[in-house]
Amino acid sequence: MTLKICLAGATGWAGSELARGIAAAADLSLVAAVARRHAGQKLGDVLGGSRLDAPILASAAEALAQPCDVFVEYTKPDSAKANILAALEHGAHVVVGTSGLTDADYVQIDAVARERQRGVLACGNFSLTAVLLIKFAEMAAKLIPQWEIIDYASAGKPDAPSGTVRELAGRLGKVRQPRLEVPLEQTIGLRETRGGTLAGSQVHAVRLPGFVIGVETIFGMPDQTLTLRHNAGSSAKPYVDGALLAIRKVSGLVGLHRGLDAVLEL
Repeated sequence: MTLKICLAGATGWAGSELARGIAAAADLSLVAAVARRHAGQKLGDVLGGSRLDAPILASAAEALAQPCDVFVEYTKPDSAKANILAALEHGAHVVVGTSGLTDADYVQIDAVARERQRGVLACGNFSLTAVLLIKFAEMAAKLIPQWEIIDYASAGKPDAPSGTVRELAGRLGKVRQPRLEVPLEQTIGLRETRGGTLAGSQVHAVRLPGFVIGVETIFGMPDQTLTLRHNAGSSAKPYVDGALLAIRKVSGLVGLHRGLDAVLEL
């Protein structure tokens, strides 16, 4: 069976690489793409490649007029939620690669997905090394009661923290709440330098040229520390294999699931 895919954000940095990956897969068919600036063209005219013959539409609503099995959301936070809900209303399963959605957004998305009996797989990062970092961090948090997270990204990334860090902090918060030797309200000086609190974890977001996406979790115990770090380079290729796996697996889910490891045997 060939899965029909609609890809929103198909001409973006990550979306364009994923579009090529879908086109190269024998069991997947890219039937529609969303990219407002290139609406009215064929995807191959923009990205190159004879197999990229999907039409580009200006909105998810227009693209969803073409029936699809899986809708892939790879746009921006201000449009992602509406796109996901529209896809669910049209009966599609959804894979989410867009960062910046809040926990409240995901509560609403989960409710609609369960009502429609569709699966939503939201991944802060499709890279397998990032997935492993989150799993290793969960293991460490069971034994080490104190940690902080550093979120690295390019200077132009507007959302902070990244989707990867949101996912990481949420998962660690379910293991336990990290202990603070000095409560934040007792900080002397600038309390803001202690970072923001997300699901109990202190998060420090760095936005500078030279970074693409990175996350570092530092665990501390008396006289010892453990550092887990994931770094991504300038290419979007590390995210393609994980995204293709998510596309193939999401139809076996009902409701919202967070993290690529939801469909991995780890």
